Amino acid sequence: MEPYPVSFSVDYPDRSLNRLTSAFRIFTVIPIAIVLGMLEGTSSSAWHTTGTAGSSSGRTIAAGGGLLIAPIVVMLLFRRKYPRWWFDWNLELLRFTNRIGAYLAL
Repeated sequence: MEPYPVSFSVDYPDRSLNRLTSAFRIFTVIPIAIVLGMLEGTSSSAWHTTGTAGSSSGRTIAAGGGLLIAPIVVMLLFRRKYPRWWFDWNLELLRFTNRIGAYLAL
């Protein structure tokens, strides 16, 4: 059996850990989560039904990401290639998102 190709080790912090600061971590991440939401583009859907059977209406709101996506779609349509700088941007945005998620999970 082959060893797993990824090894993961984390050094235990040499400072004392405080559970209170870990509990308030959700509040410290709010400003950066707002920035991340504006960069990634969030969408929200709301569905509600009225009193009559079968009638429902919905509405979707998208913000932020649409402004970043539209130029790339136009570039792909006309130049037919994915720019390297946009690939790098998406890679770093994904890394940034994962760092924030790991910070919240810890």
